[in-house]
Amino acid sequence: MSLQRVRSGSPFEPTIGFSRAVRVGDRVLVSGTGPVWPDGSCPADPGEQARRCFAIIAAALAEAGGQLTDVVRTRMYLADVTAAEAVGAAHGEIFAGIGPAATMVVVAGLLDPRWMVEIEAEAVLQAH
Repeated sequence: MSLQRVRSGSPFEPTIGFSRAVRVGDRVLVSGTGPVWPDGSCPADPGEQARRCFAIIAAALAEAGGQLTDVVRTRMYLADVTAAEAVGAAHGEIFAGIGPAATMVVVAGLLDPRWMVEIEAEAVLQAH
């Protein structure tokens, strides 16, 4: 079975030693994704943060040969429960018609204190 590693250029990839995504056969696992723009900035709004995470996830999936419609599971980690409604709404904008298994949990903190959300995704690639 073939293995493909997708790098995104995150400064954490070489220091922590991970890939943005790994494709094994028809399965793609996307690492926890923070809401960072290439210049290092981060939006303050949790809904915008979630949309940024999903954009990064979509790019990783595309590089691995997939798309958001292939997502079968998401995990959303929130730094504060008050972000749940905005993050959930952003998730719904993308996945309402797809309906992946989803988990949303509140954690003590995330890697960058500006982050209100970090998101993981798993996909099973379909024939498109």
